[in-house]
Amino acid sequence: MLTKLTGALRTALGCAHVRSGADVQAMDVGWHPDNLGAGLVALPANTAEVAEVVRLCREHGVAIVPQGGRTGLVGGSISHVGEVIVSLARMSHIECLDAVSRIAVVQGGVTLESLQGAAAAEGLEPGIDIPSRGSATIAGMVSTNAGGIMAFRNGVMRHRVLGLEAVLADGSVYSDLTRVVKNSAGYDLKHLFIGAEGSLGLVTRVVLKLDPLPQASATALLGLPSVQAALETIRWAMSIETGHLRAAEAMWQRFIQLTAKAQHWSEPGMALDQPIFLLMSLGGAHEQPLRDAFETLFGQVLEHYPDATGIIASSARQERDLWRLREDTDALYRVHPAAPSYDVSVPLSSLADYLDKVLAGLARIDSALQPYVFGHLADGNLHIILSRAGALAPDMAARVESVLYGTLQALGGSFSAEHGVGSKRIGAMFDTLDPGKLATMKTIKNMLDPDRLMNPGKVLPAS
Repeated sequence: MLTKLTGALRTALGCAHVRSGADVQAMDVGWHPDNLGAGLVALPANTAEVAEVVRLCREHGVAIVPQGGRTGLVGGSISHVGEVIVSLARMSHIECLDAVSRIAVVQGGVTLESLQGAAAAEGLEPGIDIPSRGSATIAGMVSTNAGGIMAFRNGVMRHRVLGLEAVLADGSVYSDLTRVVKNSAGYDLKHLFIGAEGSLGLVTRVVLKLDPLPQASATALLGLPSVQAALETIRWAMSIETGHLRAAEAMWQRFIQLTAKAQHWSEPGMALDQPIFLLMSLGGAHEQPLRDAFETLFGQVLEHYPDATGIIASSARQERDLWRLREDTDALYRVHPAAPSYDVSVPLSSLADYLDKVLAGLARIDSALQPYVFGHLADGNLHIILSRAGALAPDMAARVESVLYGTLQALGGSFSAEHGVGSKRIGAMFDTLDPGKLATMKTIKNMLDPDRLMNPGKVLPAS
């Protein structure tokens, strides 16, 4: 069956655009070692070709695994023998960048970094940023409802998408390339595909709203005595009259000490001995007033927390060095390969108490776990990575998830802030979500993909 399908795909796309064997093995596998497990990759060039690939796969009863930059952390793009990977690598064209309307129309394979560069040339930006910007694709970010650094200010991907196009499981095309913010014309069905991880359809084109890009920026790193101190500092920073707060990233002591060592970073007078470090960015018209605003903010912090420490970047190089401390998460995985990682959202008013209970609960399970904690503090998104190489034993994994997820639903938080469900978090989803929501998700899946051909085993069980 797969041999016949491979021939049909090569006829439809051209032999060079259907890879198998050694050609697949030569590809970058991305974050998960099983991403290329299917061993067969189709690379369509446009929506019509994607639709033809889906139609052929349905005709042969073969499942489809959509892939973008393969940067996902929860196994959302893993594949198996007998499936077909549909890569949007060739669909990397920015079709329209309208500086007047402040929108971009892009193919799904465009990387975030490419869009950022094109938008910056017009004095604009996508309003969303993640460390994997160089490889993460727009369709992948839509499909996982990516969040990132500026979500507290601009929202997550769901709030940036004005319209999209997607190929459904029957090969038909859903097209709603709306370019305006105000649109009350019936059901807003694009939201079915945002965060669905390719399980309801394959996103091929997207309309994104853009924001003005600040002409200048300033960056500061503060060492603070507590989560409460960091949250209060963020609240003060959001009231700064000069410029606006663009990022507020938290790094707990163990995390920043590890990345600083990996980066060979040190700064006189900035010992990394505080419980929590807050990396902030301001954007505005001129650089010096932004630095002055940080000086004033630091003075305000010292009035309330005299032992706080801080540094304000004095050059673009120093600014980049500070951001590398936060974004070099690979340093952690070099020390603890395949370390178990978790991605939760907690309401800010509950965050300090939640984290205290989590750390105590993990210590009771195994004092050697000693998690690394960092994340997007302004929106309550914490990344918690255990100091353990490889997957946990099933019984320990269940105990860890009980500690991390046990109170989240009651608090109004989420077990998956921005990484998605994939294949890794299905159990957590069924343990924590409302049964009515789960039943509705199953109903929608059965209607749009009754044969379970679209990314099976992701978000919902394969059967």
